[in-house]
Amino acid sequence: MLLKSISYLSSVAAAATCVAVSATTLPDLPEPVSNNAVASTTVRGKTYIASFMGLGPGKQHSDIHNKVWMHTVGEFNWQSLPAVPSTQKVSGRIAASAVALNSNFFVFGGFSVNADGSEQTAVDSYRIDPITKRYTKLNDMPVPVDDAVALTYQNRYIYLVSGWSDHGNVNLVQVFDNFTQRWSQATPFPGKPVFGLAGAMTGNQMLICDGVALEYYADKKREYKSEPACYLGTVGSNANQIDWRLIDHPTGTARYRMAGINTKVEGKDMLVFIGGSTNPYNYNGIGYNGAASEPDSKVWVFSPGEKRWLKAADSTPIMDLRSLIEIDGEIYSVGGMTGGQQVSGKLIKHPIKLQ
Repeated sequence: MLLKSISYLSSVAAAATCVAVSATTLPDLPEPVSNNAVASTTVRGKTYIASFMGLGPGKQHSDIHNKVWMHTVGEFNWQSLPAVPSTQKVSGRIAASAVALNSNFFVFGGFSVNADGSEQTAVDSYRIDPITKRYTKLNDMPVPVDDAVALTYQNRYIYLVSGWSDHGNVNLVQVFDNFTQRWSQATPFPGKPVFGLAGAMTGNQMLICDGVALEYYADKKREYKSEPACYLGTVGSNANQIDWRLIDHPTGTARYRMAGINTKVEGKDMLVFIGGSTNPYNYNGIGYNGAASEPDSKVWVFSPGEKRWLKAADSTPIMDLRSLIEIDGEIYSVGGMTGGQQVSGKLIKHPIKLQ
């Protein structure tokens, strides 16, 4: 982000859809892209992976686009889909959120960057049919957000947790009901409002970690500060009621723009967090402190049943993620930034190995 100071039958991980298909090789994206919204779904026996919008290799405001690519698992290449529509003057977006629900993709929010460096959070969101490749505009978010976490629940509800909205972070948990096509507000996020956070959900439990908060001072401008904090939310009988509890942080050092997913590890449901950077940064990968940010290799694994973190082996360093996908029991990041803030077109496999 550029100068923010100026400007449901089963739950699915916010940032991903877990699917089981035959093992295969996943091809690289058509071109490198970072900060892209990613999701996967299975329709009529075919599994589709989609990448929405994002930032190209030049890492300038002009490299932010609204391109969409979709890959059918088992086939060789990616195909281009119609670009994501926009009600804004500048159509390209980064920091959007994508999920899969009822065999469709859903894309929410994100922000655009104008030539003068000013930013605007997008209010419009869309449902995309992977078969017809058509977009349906959803009712606008009550409060537009970017760099939020999106989670699905009971194959019906989509939660948007915290995030940035034009002038600051919000503590909202906004709920989209895919049955009624209406928005409502759930129990607010209890921690400091943050952007660039990560989350995952299994059953009726969602885990939200880290991100960047705003710190205010009497004698200088507000600053962006990493927020090392994790909160476990349990959804009650009403989808809008969430019982939030503070969870011990796994390391005490926050990561920015990592991604989370729910998966099976050694036969048990786990919530896994991969990638990100310990130095929060502008969209070009340069930290708010002026230092170049580098991706992290740590893998965090949380056991909801035991309410504790488990030790896991490191994986390939990657940052600037919005989400992860799981194909045939294997977790992948799609695009993002590797070392030296290089925008990647790779689908990187991240084995989860407990220690």
